[in-house]
Amino acid sequence: MDRMAIASALAKSLPDDLCNDLLNDYLQIRHDVATRTLGRGAPGKFVETVVQCLQYLDTGKYDEKPNVEKFLVSLESRQAKIRDDLRICANRIARAMYSLRSKRNIVHKGEVDPNSYDLRFLLSGAQWILAELVRVSGGVSMEDAGKAIDLINSPIGTLVEDVAGRRLVHADVSAPNEILLLLQSHYPNPKPHAAITHSLNRRNEKAVGNAIRGLYAKKLIEGDSKKGYVLTRPGLERAIAVSQES
Repeated sequence: MDRMAIASALAKSLPDDLCNDLLNDYLQIRHDVATRTLGRGAPGKFVETVVQCLQYLDTGKYDEKPNVEKFLVSLESRQAKIRDDLRICANRIARAMYSLRSKRNIVHKGEVDPNSYDLRFLLSGAQWILAELVRVSGGVSMEDAGKAIDLINSPIGTLVEDVAGRRLVHADVSAPNEILLLLQSHYPNPKPHAAITHSLNRRNEKAVGNAIRGLYAKKLIEGDSKKGYVLTRPGLERAIAVSQES
């Protein structure tokens, strides 16, 4: 995805800080779908930034910490300087996204975890809103707007896949980075050494062991071979960077 092209289109009508926040949160949602890492706060933050964008488009200013629900409800019921595509349609999608992340974070024993399809809905909603903000942005040619919208809606390659009891990383990366991506797909749950080598069975087992020890030495993972390894905060940040580069 060409982030700069999308940012350039958005910047025609929105401040740079809102453009950056919007794209950062959108890319995190895409990343979570690609790596099957669920439960992040990006959708809520994305909607908060959407509210700030709508405030700016309506009044030329925005709240640092907007009351999301109050603003969205009131916007639909009053006259505003923004077109109905945003005032009503984007508004209702944003409210649905915000409600989903607020009310669907508990799964009881025996239930099917809804996170996977919830996140795909949230991604679709974010794509629609972001594309609409680009479409109505002033000063952007139809050709450039169309290209940016195509980028926003570009398909997501799945980096990690469950196949025949083994979780595979579909990325041409080094052994340490493959382990980071694998552990990120399980985060925050630890994975034992045996489970890691099982997923990386196409690599030399000794090389996998050396990679694990190297990551541990660099404090990118924590744990032990029996209880399992989990990403540290720097490890998670590195895994995110690797996935975005892949």
